[in-house]
Amino acid sequence: MSSSLFQHKLIHTGKKPYHCDICGKTFSESGHLTSHKRVHTGERPYRCEICGKNFSQNSNLSLHKYIHTGEKPYHCNICGKTFSLNGNLSSHVRIHTGEKPYHCEICGKAFSQNGSLSCHKRIHTGEKPYHCDICGKTFSHNHNLSNHKRIHTGEKPYHCDICAKTFSQNSVLSTHKHIHTREKPYHCDICNKTFSQKRYLFSHKRIHTDGRSHQCDGSLMI
Repeated sequence: MSSSLFQHKLIHTGKKPYHCDICGKTFSESGHLTSHKRVHTGERPYRCEICGKNFSQNSNLSLHKYIHTGEKPYHCNICGKTFSLNGNLSSHVRIHTGEKPYHCEICGKAFSQNGSLSCHKRIHTGEKPYHCDICGKTFSHNHNLSNHKRIHTGEKPYHCDICAKTFSQNSVLSTHKHIHTREKPYHCDICNKTFSQKRYLFSHKRIHTDGRSHQCDGSLMI
């Protein structure tokens, strides 16, 4: 029996005769065992000739090269968007299907991306792994740390294309644009009054929830 036929038959039998002598994990093919062992040894024999980055798997090198070539061979057959990685396409398709296969075992909330689930879990654990190296403040999400650092650097990368005013956060720019468009997307569900900013809506709602703090009761102060 040829070695290739023997390897193929293991797929049907489920046998995994190749054992990692470091962690005990088993494999049906010797080549898979060889690739796996690089996890332990740190060996990365596959080198990108463009940027010099090394990889443990030849398949990972092939995927990496798309960064340099700009090639995006994976197409969404719903909207036509293209991707360099098949995994990114699979994640994208869930936007169209609404599929959310990743569930939080604590509160049951579902997510379309495993990364989103991991970030969500920090709400329950209180974990804040991202640290500001200037003031030491910690954050649960990396993008929150990036936004925070602009307090120290003074960077304001978001520009209003109407008045050229700059902002440190894109969300603040979006709110600012309501001044120009006169858009008032925030509605009071009690009196239907509209506001351009959420903070104005919050302030307004106090009139309904605690009128005494905003209205004169007619008594004289002596």
